[in-house]
Amino acid sequence: MDARTVANRVVGFIDIGTNSVRILVVRIEKGVSYSVLTRQKEVVRLGEGEFRGESYLTTDAMDRATIVVRRFAELARSFGAEEIVAVATSATREAKNQGDFIAQLRGQTGIDVHVISGREEARLTYLGVSSGLCLDSSQALFIDIGGGSTEFAVGDQRDFVFLDSKKLGALRIAALFPPDNKDGSISGRLYAKMKDFVTEVLADTIKHLHSFRIDYAVGSSGTLESLAEITMRRCSEPGDKRQTNGQEAVECDDLQATVAKLRSLPLAERKKVAGMNPDRADIIIQGAVIIEVLMEALGLTELRVSDRGLREGLLLDYLSRMEGFHQGGDLSVRRSSVLRQARRFNVDETHANTTARLALELFDSAKTAGLHTLGDRERDLLEYAAVLHDVGTCISYNNHDLHSYYIIRNTEFLGFDDRDILIIALVARYHRRYLSPKHRRRLTEMKLDILPIVKVLANLLCLANSLDRSHSGVIRSVSLQKKGEREITIVLEALGDCHLEIWGIELHREDFEKTFKQTLAVDVRYI
Repeated sequence: MDARTVANRVVGFIDIGTNSVRILVVRIEKGVSYSVLTRQKEVVRLGEGEFRGESYLTTDAMDRATIVVRRFAELARSFGAEEIVAVATSATREAKNQGDFIAQLRGQTGIDVHVISGREEARLTYLGVSSGLCLDSSQALFIDIGGGSTEFAVGDQRDFVFLDSKKLGALRIAALFPPDNKDGSISGRLYAKMKDFVTEVLADTIKHLHSFRIDYAVGSSGTLESLAEITMRRCSEPGDKRQTNGQEAVECDDLQATVAKLRSLPLAERKKVAGMNPDRADIIIQGAVIIEVLMEALGLTELRVSDRGLREGLLLDYLSRMEGFHQGGDLSVRRSSVLRQARRFNVDETHANTTARLALELFDSAKTAGLHTLGDRERDLLEYAAVLHDVGTCISYNNHDLHSYYIIRNTEFLGFDDRDILIIALVARYHRRYLSPKHRRRLTEMKLDILPIVKVLANLLCLANSLDRSHSGVIRSVSLQKKGEREITIVLEALGDCHLEIWGIELHREDFEKTFKQTLAVDVRYI
């Protein structure tokens, strides 16, 4: 994306969480700086009831969230927003009726919401929180306690070295451990059971965290903001808010004392505590137990609290894709993630890169020839599918296309939502024998909105893969050129004998002609 084309562009970023929906609206200015137009948050309890049963979002919860998202979308558009980027996290990604909720949001708000993985949520939160810190050479632990999950990152100003996400959040714990007293207070016995449960769930994460240097801890989320505010009002003189490195900071001993006091109070009294958000009073103890376990296990003495989080991370991730933006580290998170996984599964990188290059040449020339109208996002997905199309060979060469599909679908790629990963997996799946009768039946079961995309990209990947059939790089360039109303010529520039590659094209001629409704001719030019 060229920064010159988006100066003064207004963009909205919406985070649909398990407990709250948040929005950030910014104006992107010349030089890829930005100004904040509004930040807002509203509690919707989207995950209410989900963690007690069979992982279904309730109708009432979906309706509450939809109303708020629609209101936030209208707010963004009132500022002149040309684009709204929206993601959903724990409650939505675990819900069996996720598709119904996403369809409802699309129908009633006009927004395509992307469901992101836990590690992607951790990465985006790290981006958002670290952007408001001056870490210098320090390395920090980032903790974000949500309603359904808790995310962790360890990193410095430039990049992260650790990401993790656990199914552990305030609403989830509240569903598993309801108050044992009628007045809503929580006994020491019940709180001890909560701590045991959290300790067990976090055991692997804590073990990993012990292997990193952690200079200090930074917490984000409404739970930690509320706890910090209450603690500082209890422990400080009026107007005396301790700050470290631009962040409000609380001593962990003081925080533990606050938690002990809050859990002893009846719910009605807890809501009246100075600094308490009444909407969070019934789940704040369940969120607090997570941070208390971490403080004790890691020996933390202080917690700094940031009001930044996922929505700011969405903004930084958006800006990182723009020409001229520099935020430190490797900004191509998606490409780095794909290459990391390709190497993990020992792909032939020379063949993968050659296939990707040829696939992009086919994509660009096909667009010029009027064969498709896909954009930069789909172009990137084709490139990543080309790099990953042979990952399945680590299991077996036989049916490796099918193995590639399962590996891609079940591997967490940073920077992608679930729809992107599905498209990459399907395009890689159909890179050999795309339109056999069995495959046609499978494609009809696909989500209708991605079917046309997969058809185009898979056809192009079939050709690109065949054009390096000998793995020799004999084809130096390729283009699809319009020759008549219904005729396309594939023009090859070859270094030498390429009969295997021409034979490969013949294998896919019928698929190509059925997809693009054009006859296909071959023109080889030796160089």
